Amino acid sequence: MSSRLSPDDQQRVDQYLSAPQHQVERRPFRPWFLLFIVLALVIGLGLLSRLLSRLVL
Repeated sequence: MSSRLSPDDQQRVDQYLSAPQHQVERRPFRPWFLLFIVLALVIGLGLLSRLLSRLVL
């Protein structure tokens, strides 16, 4: 795919992206951990909801 930028602009973009602050090593995505967090939040909020309903009623 050809770039729509001028060669000068493309060089500046490449220089910007190659700077050390843009080369952060990221941890791999862990879908099971995300599922666990969402499930824990849903259960926790459900239990909080039941507790509050017992206190009010």
